Amino acid sequence: MSEWNDWIGRTETRMDRVDPGMVTRWLATLDRAAPVDESVPQGLHWCLCLPDAPTAALGPDGHPRRDDSPDSFLPPVPLPRRMWASSKVEFHAPLRPDDSVTRTSRVASITDKQGGSGRLVFVEVEHDTLTASGLAVREVQSIVYRDAAAPGTPPAPPPLGEGQFDPAPWDAHRALTPAEPLLLRFSALTFNSHRIHYDLPYATAEEGYRGLVVHGPLTATLLLDLAQRELGDNALKSFAFRGLSPAICGEMLHLVLRNKNGAAELGAFAADGRHVMSASAAL
Repeated sequence: MSEWNDWIGRTETRMDRVDPGMVTRWLATLDRAAPVDESVPQGLHWCLCLPDAPTAALGPDGHPRRDDSPDSFLPPVPLPRRMWASSKVEFHAPLRPDDSVTRTSRVASITDKQGGSGRLVFVEVEHDTLTASGLAVREVQSIVYRDAAAPGTPPAPPPLGEGQFDPAPWDAHRALTPAEPLLLRFSALTFNSHRIHYDLPYATAEEGYRGLVVHGPLTATLLLDLAQRELGDNALKSFAFRGLSPAICGEMLHLVLRNKNGAAELGAFAADGRHVMSASAAL
């Protein structure tokens, strides 16, 4: 970890506005109506205060290049594959259209590990999103950088097996198939040019996936949308998710929720029962 010590504690501040047009496009992407109180759906903060690197400053994977300069907020970890591994989100107050927003981000920790698939570097980033009324959203995001897949490594995730997901133990269940237009719209809303979400030859040949990858925060957004459908608008006090396996574009995704003693357990599963994402929420 010592080689990244200079990045721990590094901060970045960005400003933005909750544009009503963006809110309309977010709702259209999710095929849902606006909250009755005219607030903004939970999860839309992922569309705000985005990195705005010029196209010429993007790296081979589509993410902004990182270097060892004082202007580089994230460390220049020399591992080619990057994934949004997990987040813990606290919702303090609903955002509203036309809110002016300031987000302060801080690199909280950097951990270098050796996993079964090679070297892993975890970067934990704290984000505070504020409006004129005070703190609206607090999030701790975990990013993981990984080695390239070794030659001959089978594509990830493995092909769908013969199993079948059983929704019976869950209180709510929604099945949908994320298709290319949904991935494209979410990439546009979040200004995400990571090529695994739209460039099939890159996703399969360079990063070793079996197909286009559904964004982790898109799967999380779909779980938040399920919570809204079942529990009401802005009903969550907190929400935490962890990616367990990639969801693949064009393959059915099962979204589920169940109440547990005043909290909610949520999950996303592939058609054969493979666990894609685990999540929990406080109401």
